[in-house]
Amino acid sequence: MIDHADVPAPSAEESPQVITLASRIPNPAPPRVIAIANQKGGVGKTTTAINLGTALAAIGEHVLIIDLDPQGNASTGLGIDRASRRHSTYDVLMGAATLSDAVLATAVPRLSIASSTLDLSGLELEVSQERDRAFRLRTALAPLRTATPRVSDFSYVLIDCPPSLNLLTVNALAAADAILVPLQCEFFALEGLSQLLQTVATVKSTLNPELMIHGIVLTMHDARNNLSNQVVADVRANSKQKVYDTIIPRNVRVSEAPSYGKPVLVYDLKCVGSEAYLRLATEIIQREKELIANAPRADAAIESDQIESDQQHGAA
Repeated sequence: MIDHADVPAPSAEESPQVITLASRIPNPAPPRVIAIANQKGGVGKTTTAINLGTALAAIGEHVLIIDLDPQGNASTGLGIDRASRRHSTYDVLMGAATLSDAVLATAVPRLSIASSTLDLSGLELEVSQERDRAFRLRTALAPLRTATPRVSDFSYVLIDCPPSLNLLTVNALAAADAILVPLQCEFFALEGLSQLLQTVATVKSTLNPELMIHGIVLTMHDARNNLSNQVVADVRANSKQKVYDTIIPRNVRVSEAPSYGKPVLVYDLKCVGSEAYLRLATEIIQREKELIANAPRADAAIESDQIESDQQHGAA
């Protein structure tokens, strides 16, 4: 746990606080693309995108948030005014601009955003007859995955999806390596989760065989509420290791921060919400290390093929 005892909490009127907790070592791997999705509204998708992105940046990662919600709340929550959005994710998906054209720096070091506008709400109608309609975001992200690594390259791309299972969400799932599911601690949480998991399975079988569920993060938890605690127990019983250990509590500072165009880690670094998102970022990085460690190695596969070939030749 990071000791925040000597770090003063900024007032709402102060300029954004610069969080400098670590310096990233350049990573030669392409960025990990994580879609933050749930078809239910009000579960904390945008809040998680903004604050997880900030927390990852605070511990040294270079992060890009892609705002795929026509409401543009992630952009507003990071202080990007509408006049600054000369190119948006709508332009990127329509092929009128590259992703790099739409990327804007934020007040948080190492955190950038590709902002959205209301134009996105009409995208589905405009491209519904196009053969590549589900792969437009994947195509836009291709240069990030293939470019020669540099210190400034992103290590994580977080996609903030709209609260529905529409073409925008399908684009995000088709382009992502993994999906992170924010789940509000409320009665209907499990019902919504099963519907989302069915969609993920469909996308995996038809559009993106590499897609995996990175994890489920429980949000808006009230420890004083028996129902919240019961939902936590039910979700952990059903989804087991997929559920992150970190639980995001209900916290008034988390709710206030977007109205000032700031992530909660900038608005109040010492509040329980900020500490929870820092723990979540650390947990995600730990899971990434485990995934890399458990992934089948290409050279091991080649070695195995060579041994098998030698054995066959020996038998002959």
